Amino acid sequence: MRYQTDIALTAVAPLIWGSTYYVTTEFLPVGYPITMAALRALPAGLLLLVLSRQLPRGHWWGRIFILGALNFTVFWTLLFVAAYRLPGGVAATVGAVQPLIVVFLSAFLLNTPVGLRSVGAALLGVIGVGCLVLGTAINLDTVGLIAGLGGALSMGAGTVLTRKWQPPVPLLTFTAWQLTAGGMLLVPLALIFEPALPALETNSLLGIGYLSVIGAALTYILWFRGLARIEPSAVSALGFLSPLSAVMIGWVILGQNLTFVQITGVCIVLLAVWLGQMGKRTGRSNVTIRKPA
Repeated sequence: MRYQTDIALTAVAPLIWGSTYYVTTEFLPVGYPITMAALRALPAGLLLLVLSRQLPRGHWWGRIFILGALNFTVFWTLLFVAAYRLPGGVAATVGAVQPLIVVFLSAFLLNTPVGLRSVGAALLGVIGVGCLVLGTAINLDTVGLIAGLGGALSMGAGTVLTRKWQPPVPLLTFTAWQLTAGGMLLVPLALIFEPALPALETNSLLGIGYLSVIGAALTYILWFRGLARIEPSAVSALGFLSPLSAVMIGWVILGQNLTFVQITGVCIVLLAVWLGQMGKRTGRSNVTIRKPA
């Protein structure tokens, strides 16, 4: 029962992330992707940091900035580059290779055996996401493809290293450190590559608040909690729920139609998620919590 609870709580994160596209297109100003990413990560990290009231020590400073860069700075920046240069469906499908990356990185960094079930679930997920989001017209851009693959590699590496580097602090503190570090690294990128942000309207402030408090602080606490308890390949397979959630939100809220191919994609994604969880009950049972050395 504990395993099912861990899976259910972790799955909440990608389901909420699926709302990011809707919130971004309906509430946020256009043309400031890195700035929006910084405003999403840094306030969430600082809020959690105030609550945790603890800073990294010793070698954890370097590790936290590596994790913050992989999970937020590099991943979110390349994600936006891919989104701007590729059709949304292509970008989502390229990003869906992340669970496959996690399977092999886990074998290399965590000595986790490469299981056929995990590989099969990852490949099924890519096919399912493709059915969900790909349209008939596909325009491939080399830079966009490289950015999409780079983003998937960055998040995949961050996922595995988050499991490998479990600091002797509460989960809230660990999440606060990563979000703050990632947000701090995003700020100079936004200042260099984007114009000054104009005055924000109420809708934009509400959208940023949602993405920061709910879409970052809450979801990454749940996500990192899952990584501490469940094998990374199983957690990563839950990421397929994000494009599924995005498509369902478009159908329910925006009145977008679901085609037969998309309905097939829904079934394939759910099958991939189920397959990815089979036989994965050997993860840590609890998040490590003790005083820092």
